[in-house]
Amino acid sequence: MSTVPSPQTVLDRVRRDVERNALRARNGLRLVSGVARPNVGQTPKDVVWQRGRTQLWHYRNDPETSGGVRYSPPLLIVFSMVSRSYILDLAPGNSFVEQLLAAGFDVYLLDWGEPDERDAANTLEDYVDDYIPAGVQRVLEISGADEVTLFGYCFGGDLALLYAAHHPDAPVRSLTVLATPVDFRHMGPLADLFRVGGLEVSAVLDADGNVPPRVVVQGFRALTPTSEVTRYVTLWERLWNDEYVAGYQAMTGWADDHVPFPGAAADQTVRMLVRDNGMVTDRLTVGGDRVHLSDVRVPFLTVRADRDHIVPPDATAPLIDLVGSPDKHELRLPAGHMGLVVGRTAARTTVPTIIDFLRRRSEPLQAGQGAR
Repeated sequence: MSTVPSPQTVLDRVRRDVERNALRARNGLRLVSGVARPNVGQTPKDVVWQRGRTQLWHYRNDPETSGGVRYSPPLLIVFSMVSRSYILDLAPGNSFVEQLLAAGFDVYLLDWGEPDERDAANTLEDYVDDYIPAGVQRVLEISGADEVTLFGYCFGGDLALLYAAHHPDAPVRSLTVLATPVDFRHMGPLADLFRVGGLEVSAVLDADGNVPPRVVVQGFRALTPTSEVTRYVTLWERLWNDEYVAGYQAMTGWADDHVPFPGAAADQTVRMLVRDNGMVTDRLTVGGDRVHLSDVRVPFLTVRADRDHIVPPDATAPLIDLVGSPDKHELRLPAGHMGLVVGRTAARTTVPTIIDFLRRRSEPLQAGQGAR
């Protein structure tokens, strides 16, 4: 038997709906006008090295936030080349970097900046054999450590893998990669255009000689053509919620906020990683040398997302079997690309698992020890 709601219950629902519609109208105007955009990348940091547009950031440590516990070696994050690194430091309370600092790690990040015409001739070797080694050396100088813990995000994971494979004696304690593609047959319509459609990188370069951000954005959108519609439906349902809207602005802003891909590096990526599928077929060449992922022997963790529409699960699946480390692990989560580093899944599962992996392969510092 159905229960008839009381007049007071009906009145409360009407009031709630009126209030929420008023909040929807207010927040909708803010979204359309672009005002009240949330600040991103707020964790304090210092630029400690720079070459061209590339910068090495050192996030400031407060021993009080980690209960005074600190770990060595320092952690160096290698970010992707086509998007902005603030996804790892989205907002206070929703920041991957913030959680690493709170866990006691000394955190650095290599940010590639925004490439222009001066970077068009940059090759993968410039990043794998020059910028990353220079960044590692600078971290060692600042910290006084003998090794670094290396962490690669998305295509930054590919760069970190190539670096570790080409430099097997590099001072790397362990390597963790997150949402990193290796089987490029599964990277969607844009990759297929280059792989089997005959499209050349030269056909999409801008006046600076780089692949413009709009090409990358449209390539990702083609992976989930209905996502724009479902995104707005969900937004309307929760438009009254200020906290949700702020998170929505930050995350969708990042999803549409890409940077140019240096033309020479893009051409190499298409030839070696997309057409040759070099990571899976073991046809990798860096600086004229054949390199093999099986030569990656340091402790290794790969983190994958089952609902990742940017780097689909099939693109990340083979990696655990390709690296040669005897100490290797895979974490597979029911999350999306961004959900690995921001939001509830990240806070509850991804980040704690990564922190546990890193702590088991690190040493606590004695009181008074740390970055110089």
